[in-house]
Amino acid sequence: MTANNDPNPDTPLFSAVMSPNRSLGKRGFGILMLAVAGISFIAGIIFAIAGAWPVTGFFGLDVLLIYWAFRVNYRDGRAYEQIVVTPTELMFRKVSARGASIEWRCNPLWVKLDWDVHEEFGVQSLHLVSRGERRAIASFLAPEEKESFGNALQAALAAAKRGPDRTALA
Repeated sequence: MTANNDPNPDTPLFSAVMSPNRSLGKRGFGILMLAVAGISFIAGIIFAIAGAWPVTGFFGLDVLLIYWAFRVNYRDGRAYEQIVVTPTELMFRKVSARGASIEWRCNPLWVKLDWDVHEEFGVQSLHLVSRGERRAIASFLAPEEKESFGNALQAALAAAKRGPDRTALA
């Protein structure tokens, strides 16, 4: 996120890219899969020795299903949202995990930031509202992060509405 007092209408007052959090990296994923496969292999051998050999195949199936679930989760992590506010334009882009993109542009003077706040749990959702259209933003963020993000975006929208700071040029 950046803030700027440059009077150039193309200079961003605010810029942010948000993406889903993935706390398990590639190395951690490899270690986890090795541990799951090792435990399943040992359990499968124990069941095979005990005479319940058909159960061994289900342990292998479990490993494959866990691997598939993590791969889907990582693929979904490629989605992101981008917001850029300049003195003359607000651009919101939402890109899905498959690469499909939706872009919304409007004048920041006409935009209102709408907050849905729960008394106990904090900010539940943020929406950009302009000319009857309502766009959900910051869906990847936790309530505390949404509050911080919303405050920064609100400040950028207020700066766009005030116009450029000409006194800083003198």
